[in-house]
Amino acid sequence: MNDFLIPLTIFATIYGIVYISIRKKERMALLDRGLDPRSFEQPNNNFSTLKYGLLLTGVGLGILLANIIVSVGAMDNEPAYFSLVTLFGGIALIVDYIIEKVIIKKQGKAIQSKESVKEEGNNI
Repeated sequence: MNDFLIPLTIFATIYGIVYISIRKKERMALLDRGLDPRSFEQPNNNFSTLKYGLLLTGVGLGILLANIIVSVGAMDNEPAYFSLVTLFGGIALIVDYIIEKVIIKKQGKAIQSKESVKEEGNNI
């Protein structure tokens, strides 16, 4: 076990140092050109808690249903758990994708309606 962890730790440390130094150089180059480094960052919608919550709920449902199917005797132990956990986990991620799209679409409409109200106010 230690034969694996030591090289992994060394690699992760070197990777982290190189990543931080490259990112610092990029930011400094942007500042030298008069650009704001924050303008290139992606907006964070914070849907990760929804995604993980739905995924864990789906995995839990898969384990529960697999346990019921195994106790009834309809399927063997390993195929039941593997198939149902992956099935419900995948369904949970698809549901998360649909929910995120609906929320983003609503936010886009709300922003557009606020902008149109501002434009109408400026025209008066």
